[in-house]
Amino acid sequence: MAAGRGTRMRSSTPKVLHELCGLPMVHWPIRAARAAGAARVIVVTSPGGELDAHLPEGVELAVQPVANGTGGAVAAAAALLGPEETVVVINGDAALITTGPLTALVAAHAAAGAGATVATIHAPDPSGYGRVIRDEHGAVLRIVETRSPGDATEAELAVDEINVGIYAFQGAALHAALPRLRTQNAQGELYLTDVLALVERAAAVDLQDPGLLVGVNDRAELARANETLQRRILDDHMRAGVSVVNPASTVVDAAVVIGQDTVLDAGVVLRGATTIGAGCHVGPQVTLTDCTLGDHVTVRHACGVEATAHDHVSVGPFAYLRPGTVLRERAKAGTFVEIKNSDIGPGAKVPHLSYIGDADVGEGTNLGAATITANYDGRTKHRTTIGRDVRSGVDVSFVAPVTVGDRAVTAAGSVITQDVPAGALGIARARQRNLEDYAPRQDADAQDGSGA
Repeated sequence: MAAGRGTRMRSSTPKVLHELCGLPMVHWPIRAARAAGAARVIVVTSPGGELDAHLPEGVELAVQPVANGTGGAVAAAAALLGPEETVVVINGDAALITTGPLTALVAAHAAAGAGATVATIHAPDPSGYGRVIRDEHGAVLRIVETRSPGDATEAELAVDEINVGIYAFQGAALHAALPRLRTQNAQGELYLTDVLALVERAAAVDLQDPGLLVGVNDRAELARANETLQRRILDDHMRAGVSVVNPASTVVDAAVVIGQDTVLDAGVVLRGATTIGAGCHVGPQVTLTDCTLGDHVTVRHACGVEATAHDHVSVGPFAYLRPGTVLRERAKAGTFVEIKNSDIGPGAKVPHLSYIGDADVGEGTNLGAATITANYDGRTKHRTTIGRDVRSGVDVSFVAPVTVGDRAVTAAGSVITQDVPAGALGIARARQRNLEDYAPRQDADAQDGSGA
């Protein structure tokens, strides 16, 4: 599998590391190869080590020291290829390849007993593609490239059977042919296709799938490939029992796991390693990244990053769950609530207009509207501990570090700076004072101008 930078992407990122549905592009042909039964996967790249940290576990890497074509790329991996192995070669940007064509190619290669087998299709417009030239008996003689004027004759250009860039080789035959490749083209490259003319027997299999021609060479093609892969992902989830209300507005990355009878409403975006249990309702307008939801969780108009919600939790609308948030069974994070690095106990509720950061909240506790944990003193973040069945009034600030005992109550408008014992009422606010006849005096001051 060859991987290149792709200058048409106009990017400092290697082409095959551009993401498609949450995975680097090169992961998609790797996944297809493994699903088709590949015992080993080798990726050929240019020097620099840019791909090293981005490949799946177990993938081997070979370096092509000079960009000298597809033949040079396979030659760079030759030392890793056993002569007894069947070697399948795929382009690293073949993001839409599936297991079907690969298994069909390997089966046809084995049946033909060939040294090399190439996958082909008959194209209505073969312009720009290598032509498959056969003899009168249908055997493959060679593949003629058509990148530059003079590469092919008029008769060869008239052939509509084209190479789709997927090959199977008998290992020993490939080893014998690679040293014999020569640069005989305007690009000064070693063409892998020339191997077909150097083996004892070459074969071709017409896979009759125009989709095999889809590569990714620029941002427009990247977007179209992403759209195709996204629809495949959603179709797989729907066939597994997930309802997707509006697929056109739904984004689900490849690694996302979703349980049966979950409903994804319009405008849902599920990124990274997000896992959602059974019977959940997610959306409308929800974005979750690397989150975990249990069963029967409801999330509406919300955003979550590296957060966990256990069974029967309710989130939103307009809630933000930040990294480290854990909502235990039946807990609630309501309207305009932000929670960060906090553990909200079973059945506990943060109903609305609150910020809870670096806190542990006990089972059954209810935090009133506009509850704040002031977790940062300007130098260090501190933790707030709130016990079971606590009731906080509205507009209460807990200045960490502070502990509130079980079944304690805090009065509305309080700024709690000291621990509140279990069962106690914490009040921390100025005593109210009323000034009688204040409004008439204001009126009088306005009339004589003294209030100016």
